[in-house]
Amino acid sequence: MKLSMKQVLVASVAGSLVLGGVLVLSSSGGDDPVRPALGPSGRAMAAVGAGRPAALPDLAALIREREAHLRAHPRDGHSWAVLGSAYVARGERTADFRYYPKAEKALRTSLEAGPERNPEALTGLATLANARHDFRAARTFGERAARQAPKRWTVYPALIDAYSGLGDVKAADKALDKLKALGPRSAVKVRAGWFYRDRGWREDANSALSSAMALADTPAERAAAAYRLGQTAWERGEPRVALRYYKAALAADADHHPSLAGEGRALAALGRTSQALRAYRSALARQPLPEYALELGELYESLKLRPAARAQYADLRKRVREVSTGGVNEQRVLGLYEADHGDADIAVQRLTAEYAVHPNPETADALGWALHRSGDDKAGLKYVTKAIKKGPRSALFTYHRGEIERELGKEGAARRHLREALLINPYFSPLAAPAARAALKDLGEPAPGGPEQVYAPPGEKPDPLPKPKPSKRRAAPDDSA
Repeated sequence: MKLSMKQVLVASVAGSLVLGGVLVLSSSGGDDPVRPALGPSGRAMAAVGAGRPAALPDLAALIREREAHLRAHPRDGHSWAVLGSAYVARGERTADFRYYPKAEKALRTSLEAGPERNPEALTGLATLANARHDFRAARTFGERAARQAPKRWTVYPALIDAYSGLGDVKAADKALDKLKALGPRSAVKVRAGWFYRDRGWREDANSALSSAMALADTPAERAAAAYRLGQTAWERGEPRVALRYYKAALAADADHHPSLAGEGRALAALGRTSQALRAYRSALARQPLPEYALELGELYESLKLRPAARAQYADLRKRVREVSTGGVNEQRVLGLYEADHGDADIAVQRLTAEYAVHPNPETADALGWALHRSGDDKAGLKYVTKAIKKGPRSALFTYHRGEIERELGKEGAARRHLREALLINPYFSPLAAPAARAALKDLGEPAPGGPEQVYAPPGEKPDPLPKPKPSKRRAAPDDSA
């Protein structure tokens, strides 16, 4: 049957609309496109396909829709990749790590079903490996995806996370440059902001994350950007500012559970302990991460609620065992717990093995502190100094350095670093911040007379002061993406 001209035009318009929707969902670069109105599963597919946060109800709708589709079309490799990535996102948002084995199975099924070049599934596997804190595997999958589709921007956020987890700052910097050249501005800003934070460039981080929040076009994206702004404010020692950002994140997305834990930190710093405890308990009920259990246990301990603290620490061990069934590596958090509240020698064993695999600043600091707690202060100082040199501007890292220097009799350096830790963030830990103040009080003021280089014995020349070494840390790159 012949088609009339009107029917041809209608078919052409309909085909253009479908193609436009596909192009929106698989955008590989440039500024954010104008998106047509999408349903819940469509919104989640657009977010997951672009490596962005998705709302939990939308993720649930996408998972149901893809599971039903795959029961009828089990050889659809693209749908397996979408489903696997949705499982990863769901597991991250809820800390339900039972989704991770399902995600791995779906993503590997996508690779088997074809096509031969499948950067979507490889990027999903890289994201899954990052969520499991297996940064070597994430690097392997991410680099394979980048070789198959070097212009596909969605792989570079996963590579940035992988390189950062391995302590490879140069490679992470190069991946960020690729993302800036290819990715949409909102995705670039949020990744750049957190990368700058990891390097200690606080002003650059705050500027980029503020831009990311302004550019966000979904509530889930706004919540993620607001939460990270809250984190940077908290790390600067501004709990009131941090609390405003955490509340803004929860107003945008009530299911953004990390912001509940953030509220707990900020409220505890402001002395609103009852509210802080409720916020932490709510965060743990919705996203039971071991690090939240450790923070809540230490808050209980600071309030002299020792039975509650012991129960929380026991819960931490249980949670670490549970998440390990999903392939998640929480050795760093467990090592920090053992160093301060358990067996420091076991902490050294755990963290030495972890540092051999993932030599990032956070693991270096944890290992250095565990070595100090086990009695090896010289080795501990080496690792903590390395963490400070390569990592973020952290009150906890600086406190650890000051305490180790105090134990080694380096009183001047200890006094300086303990004061610096409290200047960076006076509330950085409910247990360690008071310990830093007590250590400073114990050290007292320097002895009168000044250093020997200034006041030499009569008739002798003072020793020359050492020349300062030029800093190797370069300025933050211009973030003009």
